Amino acid sequence: MLKLRRQNQKTKKSLEVAAKQAKRTAKLALAGPVVVKEKVKKVKVVKEKVKIEAVEKVKKVKLTKEELGKQDMKNAKADAAKKSAS
Repeated sequence: MLKLRRQNQKTKKSLEVAAKQAKRTAKLALAGPVVVKEKVKKVKVVKEKVKIEAVEKVKKVKLTKEELGKQDMKNAKADAAKKSAS
């Protein structure tokens, strides 16, 4: 009983599907030839990064002989401290 019912449902479904497909093809035939629209590519909008130039770069100034001497003294003391620590 159940087997016959399922079989009947399958045949009924397949007939309905065939009818729908026939209807669709008839509708397409009435519409005529298909006009294909050309695809228009969208132009990508590139956001420009805004550079922040609030801080201006300062040119390096050459140190005087006196300042160079002070730096050498500091470096020499630091090197001596490292050598004595190790």
